[in-house]
Amino acid sequence: MIGIDLIKTSRMRGLIERFGEKALCRFLSKEEIALVKNYKTASGFWAAKEAFSKALGVGIGSECGFHDIVIYKSENGAPHLRVSKKLLEKFNISDLSLSITHDGEYAIAVVAIQTN
Repeated sequence: MIGIDLIKTSRMRGLIERFGEKALCRFLSKEEIALVKNYKTASGFWAAKEAFSKALGVGIGSECGFHDIVIYKSENGAPHLRVSKKLLEKFNISDLSLSITHDGEYAIAVVAIQTN
């Protein structure tokens, strides 16, 4: 299953300017907030979580919340996803892949999910 999401980074910049860290807490854990360098990074993280939920076919909502998905970085800085046990079991997920890119005023993420 594949999901993709695109966000205009100025939307995230506006949210952060208006609400500060509270805006980030809505969709990121403290661990993830520590990785955010700027609004463009935050935009990529938003897109990654949306792309994951789209790959599941459910979107962000009661079946899959923002905090069921955690983004972390490998030693070489590559982004990866860790998902809640609830999602792993419910959707029978065996493997995940994530790619995030930024270009100009946009951030894009693609997620591939393999199931058993």
